[in-house]
Amino acid sequence: MTLNGKLAVVTGASSGIGKAVAERLRDEGMRVIGVDINAQQLSAITGIEHLVVDLAHDEGRAEVVKAGRGAHALINGAALIRLKKIREFTTQDIRDIYAVNVEAPWYLMSHLSEVMSDGGSIVNLSSVSARLTVTPETAVYASSKTALLAMTRSWAHVLAPRDINVNAILPGITDTPMQELVLHRLSELREIPYSELESTRLDSIPMKRAAQPAEIAALVRFLITDEAKYITGQALSQDGGSVMF
Repeated sequence: MTLNGKLAVVTGASSGIGKAVAERLRDEGMRVIGVDINAQQLSAITGIEHLVVDLAHDEGRAEVVKAGRGAHALINGAALIRLKKIREFTTQDIRDIYAVNVEAPWYLMSHLSEVMSDGGSIVNLSSVSARLTVTPETAVYASSKTALLAMTRSWAHVLAPRDINVNAILPGITDTPMQELVLHRLSELREIPYSELESTRLDSIPMKRAAQPAEIAALVRFLITDEAKYITGQALSQDGGSVMF
């Protein structure tokens, strides 16, 4: 089966991995709806449709469902991250992060799947932090990405009769604007020079390099093709060997 002409909905499409996914699927000939709250960055991506919404609220999520009717693929890539010392996270921080990282993908898997094509695919972008705790300052973000794994399994089970496979990818350190944000914020919180954090960030990775967003996009592309149709409910690490089992 070719992806050419089929519809993909990609959230978090304005930068980083989401942008790479939107561009890769566009280059495969798919019609891509890129969803993001950042209108300026999103508008800079050519060859896709732009949908500017706030996924923290049902109104924005409903717009995505309306635009995505008949989609072959849903890629949940939008995410919110905040870094604080672990005891300084507030209830509002947790609610804000979970609204985007947990509630939004749940809403889209629930409602968009109803109007997706049978035989389609859902890919959720989780994180190596769902399995590996090395940065307590991202604890709430990490917990949201762990929740996404449980959600992936549940929806894979529910949607299997319609031949819709649902999987999660767990990227490790990836060269994205979010990674830069994390390093700069950690430098402030830990009072460690940025250069020191940057030079040691790959020490725990057996392959001794960061991933490129295009590598994650390539796995997304595979997971929405017929070649991957018998893969569902899985959490696939793409982290250079940071977690092995």
